[in-house]
Amino acid sequence: MEYVRLGTTGLRVSKVCLGMMTYGDPTWRDRDWILPEDDAEPFVRRAVEQGITFFDTADVYSRGLSEEITGRMLRKLFTRREEYVVATKVRNIMGDAPNDYGLSRGHIMDSVDNSLRRLGTDHIDLYQIHRWHRKTPIEETMEALHDCVKAGKVRYIGASSMWAWQFAKAQRVAEVNGWTRFVTMQPHYNLLYREDEREMIPQCRDMGVGLIPWSPLARGHLARSADQRTATGRGGNDPYADELYEHANAAIIDVVGEIAELRGVSRAQVALAWLMSRPGVTAPIIGATKVHHIDDAVAAVGLELTDDEVARLEAPYRPREVVGHY
Repeated sequence: MEYVRLGTTGLRVSKVCLGMMTYGDPTWRDRDWILPEDDAEPFVRRAVEQGITFFDTADVYSRGLSEEITGRMLRKLFTRREEYVVATKVRNIMGDAPNDYGLSRGHIMDSVDNSLRRLGTDHIDLYQIHRWHRKTPIEETMEALHDCVKAGKVRYIGASSMWAWQFAKAQRVAEVNGWTRFVTMQPHYNLLYREDEREMIPQCRDMGVGLIPWSPLARGHLARSADQRTATGRGGNDPYADELYEHANAAIIDVVGEIAELRGVSRAQVALAWLMSRPGVTAPIIGATKVHHIDDAVAAVGLELTDDEVARLEAPYRPREVVGHY
C-alpha cells in the first residue's frame, strides 16, 4: 500500500478508500446486496491487513447503521484512533420531520453529533456535504461546517458531486469570511463517466483539492464484460446503476478486457489503475463484497499502464449527459 496526502493537507491516507455503504441493513431501500455486520467483518479485516487506512461512509447509509458498523469495526481492528481516517457525509433524509435533511445550520449541528455518537469517536477526520442543497444559502452551510471544525468535532471538510460553479461559490464564500474551505471533492469519475474532466477536476487541481472518486468501477460495469452486467446480486438489483450507466459504452468495457487479458490481471485492476493515475486523484472509493475486490484494488496501486494503454482506454469515450448530481 502507498500513502499520500489528502489533497494539499498534511493528512496522509491510503491510496485506496474502502466505501462502507455496502455494510449495513439489507432491507434498506431493498438493497439485498448490502451485508450485515457479521458478514462484513472479513472484508473490512482484509482491507486493514492490506494497509487500507481510509474509510468512507454517510449518515444516510442504512439510516445510520453503516456508521455504527464502521465505528465498531475500526475500533476493533485498529489499536489507536490515530491509525485510521474516517469520512462521513451529511445532507440526505434521516427522519420524517421537516428538518431531518438538508444543509441548514440546525441539521448539520444535529447530524455531526449523531454521526460522532454512531461512529463512537470524538472527531470525524473528513466531514462532507452529500451534494449541494438548493434550499439552504451556502453561507449558512459553510459557517456551520466551519464551526464544526472549530469545535474540534471535525478535522477537515469536503464536498461531493455538484456543478463546478457551485463548488467555486462555496470556496469563495469560505475564503472571504475566513471560514474553513473544502479540501476534497467526491466526483463521479471512471472510464465510463468523465464529464467532470471538463470543469470540476481542473478547478479542484487548481485549488489543491483532493479527488476521491465514487463509483470507480462504474457500479461493476468495468469489472466484467458487457454481457455479464447482471451476473452479480448487486448488478441485478441496483436501480441507481441503471440510471447512471443505462447506455454504458461497450467499446470501453471491451478495451479494459483486452488490456487485462494481455497483462494477466483483472479488469478491475486495469480500470482502477487508470483512475489512480489521473492527475489530482487521491484515492478511489471502492466497495467490497468479495475478498478479491479488495485485493484487486490494492494490486492496482502498483499497476502502471503504458501511454499506449491509457490512450486505448480513453479513445472510445464520447460526451454524455451529466448524471450523479441532485
